[in-house]
Amino acid sequence: MRTTLRDLRRLHAERQPIVVLTCYEASFARAMDAAGIDVLLVGDSLGMVVQGHDSPNPVSLADVAYHTRAVARGSQQALVMADLPFGTSQVSPEETFRNAVVLIQAGAQMVKLEGGVDMADTIHFLVRRGIPVCAHIGMTPQSHHQFGGFRVQGRDEAGAQRVLADAAAVEAAGADLLLMECIPRQLADQIVTQAGVPTIGIGASPLCSGQVLVLHDVIGLGPVPLARLAKDFSAAPGGVAGAIRAYAEAVRAGTFPDAQHCY
Repeated sequence: MRTTLRDLRRLHAERQPIVVLTCYEASFARAMDAAGIDVLLVGDSLGMVVQGHDSPNPVSLADVAYHTRAVARGSQQALVMADLPFGTSQVSPEETFRNAVVLIQAGAQMVKLEGGVDMADTIHFLVRRGIPVCAHIGMTPQSHHQFGGFRVQGRDEAGAQRVLADAAAVEAAGADLLLMECIPRQLADQIVTQAGVPTIGIGASPLCSGQVLVLHDVIGLGPVPLARLAKDFSAAPGGVAGAIRAYAEAVRAGTFPDAQHCY
């Protein structure tokens, strides 16, 4: 039976870690089901790890829908979450809803969008119309040009206050999950203690309800050197499937992330 949003809320309430991993095609989706991954994220990171771009911004809605259909066909157990790519949520709430519908009809059970205070009205609009939303705050890769690169957010007081405001706004708007990327651990810990919804971290805090990584980093196909937030699990026995299992086990055991993978 496929994992549902209700299951994620139960895991959060029971303090059982939620394991999230990016996925782009059916074969890996089957391997992730076998490893017990809770959520498969069809991320716009596919622009970099699959298509060969230097950012996620060239990815289209059609691209994400294509990969979502493949992942949904390969998976029978995990919840499938799909990214709204650049230019598909930075529009009116009505147009964002139409774009989200494309991904839900492709097989996603939830959509992820980047942004905080500025996206609150859109999140509210989607949730009121039956579309579960994961809000992505902190370092939002689609905004890397604005940030001057893929940079940690919230290091100074003003930046920290912006991230805190973003977290509060998206939760108040009805976001079902809160994903935090590349923010200082102390700030992430504060958000986790204040949040009433499950939190997913990547370069954030071990206290988050769950963790997410990019598949290619986990299986040893990431860039050299890896970003601090990532970890290569390919030394685990069992090849690719073993690396995926090792990642899931590390998250559930609380051994990943450690201080080395936080900011």
